[in-house]
Amino acid sequence: MKSAEVLVVEGWLPDYAIEEALTEFKTGSYRLVITTGGTIEKGNYLSEYKNFAEVSAATFKKLGLESDKVVAVPTPMVIKDRSYASAAEFKRWLSNSNLQLQSINIFSLDVHTRRSWLLFKKLLTPNIKVGAIAAKTQDYDPNEWWGYSQGVRTILDEGIAYIYARFLNWKA
Repeated sequence: MKSAEVLVVEGWLPDYAIEEALTEFKTGSYRLVITTGGTIEKGNYLSEYKNFAEVSAATFKKLGLESDKVVAVPTPMVIKDRSYASAAEFKRWLSNSNLQLQSINIFSLDVHTRRSWLLFKKLLTPNIKVGAIAAKTQDYDPNEWWGYSQGVRTILDEGIAYIYARFLNWKA
């Protein structure tokens, strides 16, 4: 969706995707970037940030986005259904905020974007319109994904995860 009010960015994205999200924010008509994400499982003792939402929010600020335009919405620690948990935590946060939204765009990476869009849409519609924007992966050529082991793993993993989220996960 082109004219969303808020850009919701999944915090686990690589830096190049965060840079793409910043470009999207600057060229769109967004009021805020809201970052989501769960606990950092490796290097937690070495970092001042304890979750991906805070890391990506700090990255946006380091890249020049004004602090008042970025909100981190950390996801509680879960071992299952992390994308769903991020969408649910965003919905919880939104219901406790003064922010009245009609539309958001979820910003994620490559084929994972479809699943995130599905989960956010399940939880937020019909009250909020949910669009999706996918950053292009640098891990493999998406046009020839079958020629890269990472491409095959990603497509298979995300395909299975999408089917699970769409047909087997009855939370939403």
